[in-house]
Amino acid sequence: MSTPNQKAVEVEKLEKRFGAFTAVNKVSFSVERGEIFGFLGPNGAGKSTTIRMLCGILLPTSGTGHVGGCDIVTQQDCIKQNIGYMSQRFSLYNDLSVEENIDFYAGIYGIPKDQKKKRKEKVLALAGLEEFRKAMTATLSGGWKQRLALGCAIIHEPGVVFLDEPTSGVDPISRQKFWAVIKDMAKNGVTIFVTTHYMDEAENCDRLSLIYKGDIIASGTPRQLKTATMRNEVVQITLPQPEQWLEKLNGTAKLKESALFGAAIHAITPQAAVSIPLLKDFFRKAGVREYTVRQIPPSLEDVFVSLIEEHDKKGISDEVYAR
Repeated sequence: MSTPNQKAVEVEKLEKRFGAFTAVNKVSFSVERGEIFGFLGPNGAGKSTTIRMLCGILLPTSGTGHVGGCDIVTQQDCIKQNIGYMSQRFSLYNDLSVEENIDFYAGIYGIPKDQKKKRKEKVLALAGLEEFRKAMTATLSGGWKQRLALGCAIIHEPGVVFLDEPTSGVDPISRQKFWAVIKDMAKNGVTIFVTTHYMDEAENCDRLSLIYKGDIIASGTPRQLKTATMRNEVVQITLPQPEQWLEKLNGTAKLKESALFGAAIHAITPQAAVSIPLLKDFFRKAGVREYTVRQIPPSLEDVFVSLIEEHDKKGISDEVYAR
């Protein structure tokens, strides 16, 4: 069990290999108690593998880690008793009612009989499902199932809660409500460790680590990542049918990378002041009249795109050097 001054999660050079493939490459990080910690990355980056090791489900190949004071290698049962875990699959039983699902998880976690009713009412209130307690889970929308799954995962009142892609496939309004619940939990001292590939959600986190191809490529608060970590600048380009211009723009006007961002294009460049005049000249020669080009503050998605590009280029350079 953790002590008051102990970090909720501590990881040092954690590695997981599957044969010759390295899924998680000696990562190190820590999470403070009561913190919302975001673990971000694209699909296949190593997020779920890391979270499975931290939850005592998967043994690491090497490295050390502690969750709530429990060793992830030698005290897996201790970890499982003191954490909450929710995956994007929402481990609920559709043929049971809302109340029956809560009762089932109360039994799984060994909640004493004299506390079951109080805990159940707390979960129903948290999920906003008091009026639907008798409803069959199969009839709930994705957003309601999501909140029910979270309630079931924390019925034993764990100090650390792991959320693995919890909002995947859920509509934006439900995602917003879900994050409101998460923030309330953190205010009450619960540590939240959340993996996601939604960069807009990352703004809700106190701190973040960005993982790509098993490596942590950046860590810090959202503000730090968008200022100190971001070496490049961002130019926003709006014009008709932007998707048709992506390939044409890459490599022109000293742009390093371009990507669709809603109805606009975000272009990464070392110097916006240099690229903007070149872009205007490019569009003039192409006969494009209806467009806007302006420098904007980077979003977390811009930061991630830039960091991934730098990471990939470094990998190519290292490979060439090794030859």
